Amino acid sequence: MSTKAKLTLGGSIVFCIGTVYGVHYLQRFEKELMRKGIEKDDERRRKLKQREENMRELEEQQALHQELLKTQKVSKAPSSEPATDDD
Repeated sequence: MSTKAKLTLGGSIVFCIGTVYGVHYLQRFEKELMRKGIEKDDERRRKLKQREENMRELEEQQALHQELLKTQKVSKAPSSEPATDDD
């Protein structure tokens, strides 16, 4: 075999191996991206469910508060400020 033929064969083998490795690397990379996307979607759904649960609980607490205001005498409207000793 001539030197040119050996170089061509060697170059072809290196190119083929590089191509196969590159394709496998890209497949693993895309698979990892897809897995991370699923994890992000699950986290987003969990946060949305928690937010809905919090809103439902807030509405229940507000309704309970309104019911209690109807049945109990309140001398001062509720405030977000801390209570003082003269209350």
